[in-house]
This record gives sequence, structure tokens and C-alpha cells, in this order.
Amino acid sequence: MGFEHPQDQAQYRRPAHRAGVELYHANILRHSFEPHTHEAYGLGAITAGVGAFRWRGGEHFAPRASLMLMNPDDLHTGRAASGEAWGYRMVYLQEGLLRELCGGSAWSFHAAVAHDAEASARAAALIAALWRAQEPLAFDSLLMELLQTLARHARHGPAPADERASPRFAAVTEYMRAHLERKLSTEELAAVAGLSPFHFLRSFKSACDATPQQALMVLRLAEAKRRLAGGEAPAAVAAAVGLTDQAHLTRQFARRYGVTPSRYQQQVGAAQARTRPAG
Repeated sequence: MGFEHPQDQAQYRRPAHRAGVELYHANILRHSFEPHTHEAYGLGAITAGVGAFRWRGGEHFAPRASLMLMNPDDLHTGRAASGEAWGYRMVYLQEGLLRELCGGSAWSFHAAVAHDAEASARAAALIAALWRAQEPLAFDSLLMELLQTLARHARHGPAPADERASPRFAAVTEYMRAHLERKLSTEELAAVAGLSPFHFLRSFKSACDATPQQALMVLRLAEAKRRLAGGEAPAAVAAAVGLTDQAHLTRQFARRYGVTPSRYQQQVGAAQARTRPAG
């Protein structure tokens, strides 16, 4: 499954007809998600317990009947904050699709948790309905209704520069992203930032709430997730993103996304797509 404890469960699903959407249901009691990102908006509702996570340098709590709202590439962790399992339902929505559904407007969120019991209940029901939907038209109608439910919590337009993730180190992040397969040195990244090596380490951690090594692993696993969803074999994905081998990928992927690479591919249909005959 990916989790060490049987009380922890997570499942993904992607609709075959609508690229840019991923559904996620989770019930977490013991697992602690290591820092990770999603390259899509994370829109969801807490259905049980209390979730705790680090986001933008602070600790945040998401209790039952609240919304969890994240921008693409927001770095965060996740764990249950009480003796009760933390249950939640999410839709991960690519920015391009959200813009299309919203008439060209971008969204941004300045708070990751919204305490809105009515909207949370409605969002949870809609995400459950999306999970069950069989007809493309029904799915798309439910998705539009979900966005309409959440629209009042979004700021319409891109996030201000000072709220984006570590703009000071954007060049370093892009350099990492372009060289995921390589072993990168502190001196190499410090040179990109124009800082001495140890000044770079201190400043990066302060600005990004993660060490450079943690940030690099976040980028590697996000790219691995994208490649796995596209049907690439886990062993090839591990090599492409600079991990030692498939076992290394499996351990790191499960720590951040709750399932093994192979199980993730099965859940979203990527494994079947990879073996389907051409034509």
C-alpha cells in the first residue's frame, strides 16, 4: 500500500476524459507526510479529525468541517493532530484547467485553511460525487459546481510576489529543476544564488522553510509523480529524477504521497495506459 500502518489509507483517481484533474481520498492516523508539493491547486474538505501541517513557515490546523486550499507548488507537510483519524477529500486541479473553467481568471489563496462548515460539507459531497461519476458531462458539471462553491474563498488573480514561494531563490529552484538527475553541491547552488556556501544554506532554509536537500527531493518527487502518471516505468523514473534505484523511489514517494509508485499508477490508470497496444 505504501503506509506502514493499516489505519492509514489513501487513494487517487483520474477521470479518463478530463486531463488536469486528480481526485484524492485519505484517512490518516499514524503517517506523517514529509515536505512535498503538488503542481496543481489543492482544493478539499476535512471530513474527520484534525489535520496539522507546515505551510509558509508556520504550523496550521485544519479541523473537521473546514476547507483546505493550496496554490500550485505550495510546500507543505501533513499529519493527524489528534487521536482521531484525519479524513479529507481533495481535488488537484491544474492551473490551465482552472483558468479555462473560470473564464480565464487565475486564483490564489493567502490562507491554507478556511473555516466554513457549509462550504466544507458541500465540497466534501461534491468531491465524493466526482469520485462516483461515470458520465463525462456529469463529472464536468460537478467540477464546475465545486469551483462555484469555493470561489468566494479565492483571490482572483495571481498571488502577489511577496506571497509566492521563496522568490529570492527562484533561480536556484529552477536550476535544481533543470538538473534533477545530477548530484548537486552546496557550492554549485550557492554560486547560482550569488552567496557563499554557508550563507546560502542559512538563507535558503530561512526563506524556504526547507533545506536545499529537502527542496531538491520535493522537486524530484513532484517530477516523478508527473512521469508516473504519464505511464513511465518506475525504474526509469527513478533514474530520470536522480534517485538511486526503484526501491529508493518507492520509499520516498510513499512518504510524501501515501502510496507506492506502482499502486499510484494502478489507481490513476497509468499502468494500463502504458501497456495498451498502439492504435
